[in-house]
Amino acid sequence: MRRFVEGDDRKQVALLPECVDDYIGQDNPVRVIDAFVDELDLADLGFNGITPAITGRPSYHPGVMLKIYIYGYLNRIPSICTGVAAVHGRFR
Repeated sequence: MRRFVEGDDRKQVALLPECVDDYIGQDNPVRVIDAFVDELDLADLGFNGITPAITGRPSYHPGVMLKIYIYGYLNRIPSICTGVAAVHGRFR
C-alpha cells in the first residue's frame, strides 16, 4: 500500500500489552470485518483510488475506509468522522 497514509502495524511490539493487536479480543467483530474486507477485490467492486496517485498528499486506502464504514454501520455510528473518533477513542 505505498503512497497511502499508513497506520501503526497491529503486530508492532509495544510497551503494554506486548502487541497492539492484543487490545482487540479474539471474539471481537472487528476481526471479522478486517478479514472480510481484506478478501474483497475492491477494484472489481468499482472502488476508485485503489492505485494511488503519484502526486499530492497520500490518501487513506479505500479498504481501511470501508472497514471503518462497516464498523460504524454495525455500531450505529452515523458518520465516518464520528466513526474515526470512536475507533481512535478505543485505543487511547
